[in-house]
Amino acid sequence: MLGHPEEQRPLLGSRLPNRNFEPVTRRKVMQIYLDYSATTPTRPEAIAAMQAALHRQWGNPSSLHEWGNRSATVLELARAQVASLLNAAADRLVFTAGGTEADNLAIMGVARRYRTPQHLIVSSVEHSAIAEPARFLATQGWDVTWLPVDQLGRVSPDALAAAIQPNTVLASVIYGQSEVGTLQPIAELGAIARRRGVLFHTDAVQVAGRLPLDVQTLPVDLLSLSSHKLYGPPGAGALYVHSGVDLLPLLGGGGQEGGLRSGTQSLPNLAGFGIAAELAAQEMPSETVRLIQLRDRLLAQVTAIPGLEVTGDPRDRLPHHASFCVTAADGDTVSGKTLVRQMNLAGIGISAGSACHSGKLSPSPILKAMGYRDRAALCGIRLTLGRHTTAADIDWTALVLRQVLDRTLPRLTPAHVA
Repeated sequence: MLGHPEEQRPLLGSRLPNRNFEPVTRRKVMQIYLDYSATTPTRPEAIAAMQAALHRQWGNPSSLHEWGNRSATVLELARAQVASLLNAAADRLVFTAGGTEADNLAIMGVARRYRTPQHLIVSSVEHSAIAEPARFLATQGWDVTWLPVDQLGRVSPDALAAAIQPNTVLASVIYGQSEVGTLQPIAELGAIARRRGVLFHTDAVQVAGRLPLDVQTLPVDLLSLSSHKLYGPPGAGALYVHSGVDLLPLLGGGGQEGGLRSGTQSLPNLAGFGIAAELAAQEMPSETVRLIQLRDRLLAQVTAIPGLEVTGDPRDRLPHHASFCVTAADGDTVSGKTLVRQMNLAGIGISAGSACHSGKLSPSPILKAMGYRDRAALCGIRLTLGRHTTAADIDWTALVLRQVLDRTLPRLTPAHVA
């Protein structure tokens, strides 16, 4: 039975190297969670805030009586806490039900302002919460430019500058790519868009709480966040909207969230989101350094395994993120999904590329955009670290991964890009 990561601490005495490693039952194996980019466990402080909201602040924040006032106070405290993570004015933050809705509100909220189709720019390594709305707009007559990336998954600022047209109204580039970990030069990209009078959005879901975000200096007009990526509860997110940026809402209703997101706010989730954001800001200076050290420890050990190649930028990457591609000689391959299952049998949770694609056995569109052939693009894995990850977890994971690959693929060669 899988539990909270704090209940899954390793018993090192049971971890003896064994070249003839075979999976054992889950009851006997230690549990190591290395999928923090998919979701994080809700921290106890956030749960306590949620319980308080459920028990004592259960009124409708839009109501004018005392019960409503109590809830409105909690709501606005959460807004201030999340806004502080971005160094933003609280009234520039729109609460949503998650990062996907925040992304959709950014893209479609801008697009709905125009009676006739315009031009949109997005990177070719966006999360599906951006890519799918962009594809939908293309079916409605919008001209969509998909910015190419290099073999590290990075967008060239020159490519963005060259793509801007007279009718370009919005550019969106993900800040930290969730599948391969590459960080984009968002400050430079945003500055180009701003100079050309183009709105600029970034999906910062993977970055928030792990690296500093300051919208007073970062040239972004729209920025998306998600609660459950930074140890808050699922079901809450936010969109930062720069002053002077006009959006049209996706939902009609009571006009909550400044008219941009109708519907009674999920106060318990937002209260937990606020506490998680506040604590993330406090802990970030030390936690980010710790994660980078653990990430580099993992990269050093795992890249020594034949047939594993790091994907994404080896330097400019998310502090908690390690990703790899696995290929074999003579046409032998092992899919990322197969490795996820094998590692799970050993009590270690990892991901096959983006969590949103883990259930599909098809080439990763992110790796394809980076130049990987179809066969190699089936073989991506992602290991992401968090608050509960220890050095012992890293060492054991590297050992188990080597044994799994030794058993699964006896003949390995590095992955190749086209």
